[in-house]
Amino acid sequence: MRRHALWFAAALTLAAPALAAETKTYQVTGPVVETTADTITVMKGKENWQIAKDAGTKVTGEPKKGDKVTVYYRMIATEIETKPAAAKKK
Repeated sequence: MRRHALWFAAALTLAAPALAAETKTYQVTGPVVETTADTITVMKGKENWQIAKDAGTKVTGEPKKGDKVTVYYRMIATEIETKPAAAKKK
C-alpha cells in the first residue's frame, strides 16, 4: 500500500508541470500603442488591448510605439470570490 502511495505522489509531481502547460494560450497582433515596465498596449482593430507583463515575460527585441508585435498570453484567475446561490423556495 505504501509503495502505491509513493508511486502516486511521484506521478502527480511529474504530471503537475504538464497539466500547467496545457493552459490555453491566446495571441493578439497589432501595432504597439504604449509600453511600460509592467504593461504593453496593442491596437487590435479599433480597440486597445492592455496586457500585463512581469520579470518572467520573454520579450524579443525592444518593442516601441508603432512596432508590430504579437503578444502571447494566458487567462489566469488572480482571485475568485464566491457568493452562495439563493435558497430555493419549497
